Amino acid sequence: MASTNVTGQCPGPMKATSNGAFQNESPLDFALPLIILQIVLVVVFTRLLAYFLKPLKQPRVIAEIIGGILLGPSALGRSKAYLDTIFPKKSLTVLDTLANIGLLFFLFLVGLELDFTAIRKTGKKSLLIALAGISLPFVVGVGTSFVLSATISKGVNQLPFIVFMGVALSITAFPVLARILAELKLLTTDIGRIAMSAAGVNDVAAWILLALAIALSGDGTSPLVSVWVLLCGSGFVIFAVVAIKPLLAYMARRCPEGEPVKELYVCVTLTVVLAASFVTDTIGIHALFGAFVVGIVAPKEGPFCRILTEKIEDLVSGLLLPLYFAASGLKTDVTTIRGAQSWGLLVLVILTTCFGKIVGTVGASMLCKVPFREAMTLGFLMNTKGLVELIVLNIGKDRKVLNDQAFAILVLMALFTTFITTPIVMLIYKPARKGAPYKHRTIQRKDHDSELRILACFHSTRNIPTLINLIESSRGTGKKGRLCVYAMHLMELSERSSAIAMVHKARNNGLPIWNKIERSTDQMVIAFEAYQHLRAVAVRPMTAISGLSSIHEDICTSAHQKRVAMILLPFHKHQRMDGAMESIGHGFHEVNQRVLQRAPCSVGILVDRGLGGTSQVVASEVAYKVVVPFFGGLDDREALAYGMKMVEHPGITLTVHKFVAARGTLKRFEKSEHDEKEKTEKETDEEFVRELMNDPRGNESLAYEERVVESKEDIIATLKSMSKCNLFVVGRNAAVASLVNSTDCPELGPVGRLLSSSEFSTTASVLVVQGYDPAADTRPLVEEDESYEQASRDISDSTV
Repeated sequence: MASTNVTGQCPGPMKATSNGAFQNESPLDFALPLIILQIVLVVVFTRLLAYFLKPLKQPRVIAEIIGGILLGPSALGRSKAYLDTIFPKKSLTVLDTLANIGLLFFLFLVGLELDFTAIRKTGKKSLLIALAGISLPFVVGVGTSFVLSATISKGVNQLPFIVFMGVALSITAFPVLARILAELKLLTTDIGRIAMSAAGVNDVAAWILLALAIALSGDGTSPLVSVWVLLCGSGFVIFAVVAIKPLLAYMARRCPEGEPVKELYVCVTLTVVLAASFVTDTIGIHALFGAFVVGIVAPKEGPFCRILTEKIEDLVSGLLLPLYFAASGLKTDVTTIRGAQSWGLLVLVILTTCFGKIVGTVGASMLCKVPFREAMTLGFLMNTKGLVELIVLNIGKDRKVLNDQAFAILVLMALFTTFITTPIVMLIYKPARKGAPYKHRTIQRKDHDSELRILACFHSTRNIPTLINLIESSRGTGKKGRLCVYAMHLMELSERSSAIAMVHKARNNGLPIWNKIERSTDQMVIAFEAYQHLRAVAVRPMTAISGLSSIHEDICTSAHQKRVAMILLPFHKHQRMDGAMESIGHGFHEVNQRVLQRAPCSVGILVDRGLGGTSQVVASEVAYKVVVPFFGGLDDREALAYGMKMVEHPGITLTVHKFVAARGTLKRFEKSEHDEKEKTEKETDEEFVRELMNDPRGNESLAYEERVVESKEDIIATLKSMSKCNLFVVGRNAAVASLVNSTDCPELGPVGRLLSSSEFSTTASVLVVQGYDPAADTRPLVEEDESYEQASRDISDSTV
């Protein structure tokens, strides 16, 4: 039972658990059920806000800041009954403690994201931009602090207030910036690289300045106290480098790739984070610094860092971190900003913040010969605030450096500057997707000695063995045209993707976020690189990081810029052990459909049933039977051309079955308003088949048959008789009526739907091919520019 509350005294402590409503006890009078209700309310409320803000491409931190403010005294908290019931004062200690525990581990993750080695190697351009983006806002913040101290912050301790204002105005939120760059597809551009490098430097500088501000804001009357705090803080950093770093590195070395990380190592690391936080809190520079420093000194490469992030991220970011925004929102009372003076000060703070960041960044960028539009974009990107800004403001308020009104003004400033970043960058910087025009957009071509380029996409390691085996089967003998494969890992940009993962993956796209640093140890990349070393095939790994609603743009743009002839996509269903096909998500289904509509070249969708088994097959062991059912039409001709490319490999036997209608079975021979066009298509098909059959590539591994069919049942029976093969290569829009009643997967076409059904076969993989049709390419994603011809050649000739 809570102790009696006496006027003028703090509320007594709450008991942890209740005996239940049936014992006439309200759960809201006890700590555990109340904190559970608070967590549920905060998480649901902020997630709903994030959902409604998603069309505006706003990072989730915006929804969490707004949610915290709305739950506090600025909106819902204006009701005393609501505050006393859901957020009573006696519960705030528990709420703050739990929120700060979550914040400790989140800042440990932020430290993991910052690679100090990479920051040391930051280029001069990024370093200059970062320093200018810190210095001018800090100076402007110092000037603003004098205005505030003369109006709404009278009597404040001037020196700590000056430093806190300078830090608050000069911060750039590294994780939030990474999210915005990825959303806008700028992460792998020059702008994104410079912004991320500068933000990394800015983040480290901001934490150093914040440590100074905290040391100066102590209650001690002697200036020696601040000196001792700074000296002990520096000593802790040295200890972390000398003692904690080797310990974490030792555990990381004991966790080789492909093996699970020991639970003991994870437990030790998390305990070290808490212990370091205790030490820095004891010193007097806040517990958050200990967690952040441990994150910085932790090893960044290998599975240890990745596993730590995966184990902590969901719980911390999903449940505990929103509590910090709620706790911050409960301290933010926007209603304290009243009158012309207060609103004028809010406008002044916003303008000076934007002026300092944007002018400082733009000026330094122009000195580095960055074009004006790109420099302005960098200025707005570097003006991004976020969680670290709130941490600074909350520490300032807890230390009595900021009063309620100054705190509310600075919180709204952080919210406003971050909110405007995305729309303004979208408005002023729309990098045109340009590429050189190219002619080899299909597999079928007259010049068989020309290089064949394929963009092979994959979601996970599950797709890789079949994909590599298909590439191996497509490389021919290597004597007639070189094969170049761009292996693109499709990564969904979800909320749980941390900045380090995005940056780490994106640098494999040929435009590294940092300067030269150690190559990725990604298992998927290693698989393709190993294959490249064994074969006469150039394999270049790439990564597309985007939302599933727009990742098709990355695929199609890369296909054009790399001048590929075919995009290979994995089917959105995979085969279970019982042979049935199981969907991996509707989002990937829609991705395939969008690529088919907007592709600048031919497209193949691979239905994977284990071509060659679950491992990469060496060339001497390739022994596949490939069947091409030919009904006629553009797509069937492209499928047959792909089959002819495959038969160049000595381990491939190809059987071409040309279906001839006895009467009215195939689309082509039904009554049509386009009889002339159908007649032309038929002549084109016959000429194409005749040329291929006379092709010198045709050898004893090639068999050609014509099948006369009278009904749909004849076609199905004929196809079933071939189901013992390893791979079907079929045109998507084959000139035949639908063979199955299902309309589930229109991207596979009438024949592909039948061949991919579990009732038809459980062993034969299927490649459904759509040939490139220039007449249908009316909305290209890439603007063709002759001046990009040489640049495109340079890119294609360099190794990523």
